[in-house]
This record gives sequence, C-alpha cells and structure tokens, in this order.
Amino acid sequence: MYTDSHAHLDGKRYDGDRTEVLVRAKAAGVTTILAIGNGDGPGTNTLDCAVKLAQQYECVYATVGIHPHEAQLAKQEDFDELDRLARDPKVIAWGEIGLDYFYDHSPREVQQRVFLQQMEMARSARLPIIVHCRPSDHNGNAWDDLLGLIREHRAANGLGGVLHCFTGMVEHARAALDLGFVISFAGNITYPKAQNIRDVAAMVPLDRMFIETDCPYLAPVPHRGKRNEPAYVVETARRVGELRGISSEEVGRQTSHNFLSFFRLPRCD
Repeated sequence: MYTDSHAHLDGKRYDGDRTEVLVRAKAAGVTTILAIGNGDGPGTNTLDCAVKLAQQYECVYATVGIHPHEAQLAKQEDFDELDRLARDPKVIAWGEIGLDYFYDHSPREVQQRVFLQQMEMARSARLPIIVHCRPSDHNGNAWDDLLGLIREHRAANGLGGVLHCFTGMVEHARAALDLGFVISFAGNITYPKAQNIRDVAAMVPLDRMFIETDCPYLAPVPHRGKRNEPAYVVETARRVGELRGISSEEVGRQTSHNFLSFFRLPRCD
C-alpha cells in the first residue's frame, strides 16, 4: 500500500493516457493520490482541474491554491474561485503555496503577500497547507522567510501542513517539525547529488513523513529523464527504506497511514 501525496495529474502531459496512468498506479500498489490544484495558474480557467479529477476517481483527492511562480498574476476573482473550490468535500488541503526565490517568476514581496493571504484563506477553510520552498543559490533565504511567516501566522492554529518535495537541510526540517509540519520526499531523493535530502530522510521520524512523486517532474532513478507518474512513488519508498533499514513496503504502509491519519481519510484498498 502506497500513497502519492503530491501529483500534478491535471497537466496536459497526461491528456493522452491519464486513465492508464491511474491503472498503472493501482497495479503498483498505490491506493491513494493527492492531485495538486494549481492548474496553469490564475486567469487560465484551470484552477478546478484537480477537483474535477478527484470527483471522477475514487481515492483521488485534491488541493487548490496559487503557486508562488504565478503569485503576481493573482486577482481577487481568482481568490474568490479558490474559496468556492475549497468547499468541495474532496478538497483536503490548500496548495501548493509558498516561496520560490530560485526562479523569481514573481517578485518576492508579492510571493510573500500571496502566501500570507492563502494561509489565512486556508485557516478560514480549516484546511492544512501544502508548501513549496526553493531558495536562491545567490541571495535571500527562502527558508528563513517561509519558516518565519509560518511561525508567525500559521503555527498557532493547529492545522499544520506539509513541506512537499523537501530539498532543505536538517535544520530546516527540524524547524518545520517543531511547527507541526510533515516532511514529504520525492523522487529526487534518488539523485546522486541529493545527499542533503537523504540526510533529512534518515532523521525525520517515520510517523512524520510522506512520500510523493511531484509528477510529471522529478522521475526517480531508474526512470530519471522520463515523465514521472504515481506508480514510481515505489522507488522513493525503496530509497527511504534503504536509508532506514526497512523494506519499501513498510515505508509505503507507514507513510500511507500517516497520510490518512493526517487528513482523517478512510483507507482505500
């Protein structure tokens, strides 16, 4: 039993074989998938695609949110649409949202403002948040800014959230755990240069982690360079298991239990 806690299945790269992708996931033992609802960004009429997908397939759930890349495009009507979509019973989290200082597609002050606004909307909707964080290689520390904003504006409400596709250092993971967040690991944990991610995966308590694909991105070894898909989450589980001296099946069972418990969902078989 495995859970893919972060999949961008509404993208065009799956238009030709989305059903087959889900069939392969089930054959690999993936019983639950969280479809991330950023769509193609504000103003594109695609913010509801993940919700429609979740409505169509059993044991597929959805999120809604505006990614930091598109923060500068967000208008009030987009926030109104997110508020409406968040009421759907299959929407279980708000995201992915956060800060990205690597690409800086939106000005950092705008990213922070939109992140804060969405944290407040998630609080009103009583939803956890799914968080994206990518620092710059040159200047500005997205981790310090992000964790500071969560500490000041989010931690006290007890709703928590997930740091998805974690790429930070041990100290960032410890700070997030102290704030009540779950750490999620993706296929890049299998990449040769990702020792910092493996160090964190070896440290995080097994009952405080998820696994994910972030598909169609970051396909794990031995699929690197191909389009990623939920079935490949098994490879992430295998690598985490190797780090911790347990089987991939045990990682799958525990992280699935974590996911279902965190979101208060029934088991899917």
